[in-house]
Amino acid sequence: MAKLIIIAAIGKNNELGKNNKLIWHLKEDLTFFKNTTLNHKIVMGYNTFASLPKLLPHREHIVLTHQNLNIEGIKVFNDFDTLVKYLQNLDEDIYIIGGSSIYRLFLPLCDELLLTQIDAECPSADVYFPNFNPQDYEKTNLKDVEEEVSYHHVLLRRKK
Repeated sequence: MAKLIIIAAIGKNNELGKNNKLIWHLKEDLTFFKNTTLNHKIVMGYNTFASLPKLLPHREHIVLTHQNLNIEGIKVFNDFDTLVKYLQNLDEDIYIIGGSSIYRLFLPLCDELLLTQIDAECPSADVYFPNFNPQDYEKTNLKDVEEEVSYHHVLLRRKK
């Protein structure tokens, strides 16, 4: 059975993005995202897909959307339940990469959250990570990083 893992970079108030773009462009965090998701399936919504500069190399793109897309190199699902059934038949780690509505849909199904917790706020953010109860998870601090802002890579595993 597939292991579904949410991966996201969020600000102090769960900020995710602004104008369909990342708020913070942190070089080491982008490298962390690349190295973590490399050679895996990545699941996203249409807006996240549209925000990518190109298809991310060596990753299978899966897009959940109501739009009729026929783009070479991506697998499109128009129904959440159909997508979940497809994913549950796989035996691998699958990364949920956003956006907000996709995170909200998958949050109850994911046993792990791989978060970059950024020590900054963006009052003009227009997209947020869904609220969740941190008490439901065991937190492991993976790495503390200091770039333009400080941030922490953390792994949250749902308590059994």
